Amino acid sequence: MALNSLDFSFACSKSVRMTTHSHASVPTPHAITEVAFHRSELGVILSLYGRMVAAGEWRDYGISCLKHVAIFSVFRRTAEHPLYRIEKRPELRNRQGQYAVIGMDGQILKRGHDLKTVLRVLERKLIRAVD
Repeated sequence: MALNSLDFSFACSKSVRMTTHSHASVPTPHAITEVAFHRSELGVILSLYGRMVAAGEWRDYGISCLKHVAIFSVFRRTAEHPLYRIEKRPELRNRQGQYAVIGMDGQILKRGHDLKTVLRVLERKLIRAVD
């Protein structure tokens, strides 16, 4: 079952942990923040993903929301290592840029502040010579 972008942004935005204090019998929620892709970011990524699927290059994806990074992994087949990882690391926002495209071998292909600009490195795969 695939999540649409709206479901995903709410599902990954926060996890809630319930704890009880010794002086209170009612559990209180403490939010653990996770990095997640915003709906507009997912729109850009899924647009590229759709074009690559239509071209027969990609077949599956996975999304991970972790404490310091959100990862959109792209697969050629389901049971293999990801071809590319699109990562969002907000802590690098003021340095090299919070977005990065990382290849299968772990090499950073492109890093920057603008997601559309960073994803251009993957769009080049769509350009083919026509006879």
